[in-house]
Amino acid sequence: MADAPQIDAMMEPMKDDIPEDRFLTGQMLIAMPAMADPRFTHSVIYLCAHSHEGAMGLVVNRPLVKPNFDDLLRQLEIEPNPPERRIRLCAGGPVENGRGFVLHTADWSGEGSLQVNDRLALTSSLDVLKVIAAGGGPREGLLALGYAGWGPGQLDEEMQQNAWLSAPADEALVFDGGHDTKWRRALATLKIDPLLLSGFSGRA
Repeated sequence: MADAPQIDAMMEPMKDDIPEDRFLTGQMLIAMPAMADPRFTHSVIYLCAHSHEGAMGLVVNRPLVKPNFDDLLRQLEIEPNPPERRIRLCAGGPVENGRGFVLHTADWSGEGSLQVNDRLALTSSLDVLKVIAAGGGPREGLLALGYAGWGPGQLDEEMQQNAWLSAPADEALVFDGGHDTKWRRALATLKIDPLLLSGFSGRA
């Protein structure tokens, strides 16, 4: 597949531990309607890390058409294929979009797994794909290619500029396949109608 990401190296273990100083870690970021960056228009991001050193999250409402899960396993030479079980693939963000991260429930952990909180974890090793292909693994999961990243203080500044709203993460919303409605449903968790946000001026 000439148009596929560089899948052969995408599942290398992450080099940096997720900071424990969490701030908004484990929450959802919901893009405001006036989001200036077109890469994040109407995006919902699960924030995996947020500290003085910066932030890292995965966009959870940008489904990938290619590669599909079977294609990915084939390129990584993971058996069985076809798999006993599949998870959804998302475009996780503009940074390192040839690298894969599996966001999953914390009922499973393996090599390279990092606890985000007591409910969810992040794994970037091949172990998680192998167990999922064999029919096991975490109860829920999604595979994101790439991620969204912020430098020190950058996300905090964007929050002050009302680029994002934050909300407690809804596990069902994070993992379900209703991508077209996920942004509106994320706002609904805050009891906010997007049609009324044009005049919103409070801090997120």
